[in-house]
Amino acid sequence: MGNTITRAGLTEVAATQTGLSKADIAAIADSMFALMGTALMAGENVKLTGFGSLQVRARAQRVGRNPRTGSEHMISPRHTVVFTPGAQLRKALQDKAIPGLGQAASAPDETASSAR
Repeated sequence: MGNTITRAGLTEVAATQTGLSKADIAAIADSMFALMGTALMAGENVKLTGFGSLQVRARAQRVGRNPRTGSEHMISPRHTVVFTPGAQLRKALQDKAIPGLGQAASAPDETASSAR
Protein backbone atom coordinates (compact mmCIF):
# COMPACT_ATOMS: atom_id res chain seq x y z
CA MET A 1 0.00 0.00 0.00
CA GLY A 2 1.09 3.60 -0.59
CA ASN A 3 1.29 6.48 1.87
CA THR A 4 -2.48 6.59 2.38
CA ILE A 5 -4.56 3.59 3.29
CA THR A 6 -8.08 3.85 1.91
CA ARG A 7 -11.24 2.01 2.84
CA ALA A 8 -10.99 0.09 -0.44
CA GLY A 9 -7.39 -0.86 0.35
CA LEU A 10 -8.32 -2.05 3.83
CA THR A 11 -11.22 -4.03 2.39
CA GLU A 12 -8.97 -5.73 -0.15
CA VAL A 13 -6.32 -6.69 2.44
CA ALA A 14 -8.93 -7.89 4.96
CA ALA A 15 -10.66 -9.99 2.29
CA THR A 16 -7.35 -11.59 1.32
CA GLN A 17 -6.37 -12.31 4.93
CA THR A 18 -9.76 -13.67 6.05
CA GLY A 19 -11.00 -15.41 2.91
CA LEU A 20 -14.28 -13.47 3.08
CA SER A 21 -15.59 -11.63 0.05
CA LYS A 22 -14.85 -7.94 -0.45
CA ALA A 23 -18.59 -7.26 -0.28
CA ASP A 24 -18.86 -8.96 3.13
CA ILE A 25 -15.84 -7.07 4.46
CA ALA A 26 -17.21 -3.78 3.11
CA ALA A 27 -20.59 -4.43 4.75
CA ILE A 28 -18.91 -5.17 8.10
CA ALA A 29 -16.73 -2.03 7.83
CA ASP A 30 -19.71 0.14 6.87
CA SER A 31 -21.65 -1.17 9.86
CA MET A 32 -18.73 -0.60 12.24
CA PHE A 33 -18.14 2.96 11.01
CA ALA A 34 -21.87 3.73 11.25
CA LEU A 35 -22.00 2.39 14.82
CA MET A 36 -18.91 4.40 15.80
CA GLY A 37 -20.38 7.56 14.25
CA THR A 38 -23.68 7.04 16.05
CA ALA A 39 -21.89 6.52 19.36
CA LEU A 40 -19.78 9.66 18.89
CA MET A 41 -22.84 11.73 17.98
CA ALA A 42 -24.49 10.47 21.18
CA GLY A 43 -21.52 11.78 23.17
CA GLU A 44 -20.03 8.36 23.88
CA ASN A 45 -16.33 7.50 23.65
CA VAL A 46 -15.27 4.77 21.22
CA LYS A 47 -12.48 2.54 22.55
CA LEU A 48 -10.67 0.18 20.20
CA THR A 49 -8.52 -2.02 22.43
CA GLY A 50 -4.93 -2.22 21.25
CA PHE A 51 -5.40 0.74 18.89
CA GLY A 52 -6.81 3.81 20.63
CA SER A 53 -9.93 5.76 21.44
CA LEU A 54 -12.08 8.40 19.79
CA GLN A 55 -13.98 11.04 21.69
CA VAL A 56 -15.87 14.24 20.94
CA ARG A 57 -14.48 17.42 22.44
CA ALA A 58 -15.98 20.90 22.47
CA ARG A 59 -13.86 23.68 21.01
CA ALA A 60 -14.54 27.15 22.40
CA GLN A 61 -15.08 30.24 20.28
CA ARG A 62 -11.76 31.87 19.54
CA VAL A 63 -10.07 34.55 17.49
CA GLY A 64 -8.47 33.42 14.25
CA ARG A 65 -6.25 35.26 11.81
CA ASN A 66 -6.09 35.15 8.05
CA PRO A 67 -2.42 34.27 7.48
CA ARG A 68 -2.33 36.16 4.18
CA THR A 69 -3.88 39.45 5.33
CA GLY A 70 -3.46 39.25 9.10
CA SER A 71 -7.10 40.25 9.63
CA GLU A 72 -8.81 38.79 12.69
CA HIS A 73 -12.13 36.97 12.68
CA MET A 74 -14.09 34.90 15.19
CA ILE A 75 -14.09 31.14 14.81
CA SER A 76 -17.38 29.74 16.06
CA PRO A 77 -17.53 27.11 18.80
CA ARG A 78 -17.74 23.56 17.51
CA HIS A 79 -17.35 19.90 18.33
CA THR A 80 -14.48 17.85 16.99
CA VAL A 81 -13.42 14.21 17.16
CA VAL A 82 -10.08 13.54 18.84
CA PHE A 83 -8.08 10.32 18.46
CA THR A 84 -5.86 9.20 21.32
CA PRO A 85 -3.55 6.29 20.51
CA GLY A 86 -3.62 3.38 22.95
CA ALA A 87 -0.61 2.13 24.89
CA GLN A 88 0.05 -0.75 22.47
CA LEU A 89 0.04 1.56 19.43
CA ARG A 90 2.25 4.13 21.19
CA LYS A 91 4.70 1.38 22.14
CA ALA A 92 4.70 -0.05 18.60
CA LEU A 93 5.44 3.39 17.15
CA GLN A 94 8.13 4.21 19.69
CA ASP A 95 11.59 4.28 18.12
CA LYS A 96 10.27 3.08 14.74
CA ALA A 97 11.46 4.69 11.54
CA ILE A 98 8.34 5.74 9.64
CA PRO A 99 8.86 6.42 5.91
CA GLY A 100 8.79 10.16 5.29
CA LEU A 101 9.07 10.94 9.01
CA GLY A 102 12.38 9.37 9.95
CA GLN A 103 13.36 7.97 13.34
CA ALA A 104 11.32 8.87 16.43
CA ALA A 105 13.00 11.18 18.91
CA SER A 106 14.45 9.25 21.81
CA ALA A 107 13.31 10.06 25.31
CA PRO A 108 15.92 11.97 27.30
CA ASP A 109 18.15 9.82 29.45
CA GLU A 110 16.67 10.03 32.94
CA THR A 111 19.97 9.25 34.67
CA ALA A 112 21.70 12.16 32.90
CA SER A 113 19.00 14.64 33.88
CA SER A 114 18.97 13.52 37.52
CA ALA A 115 22.77 13.84 37.77
CA ARG A 116 22.65 17.55 36.97
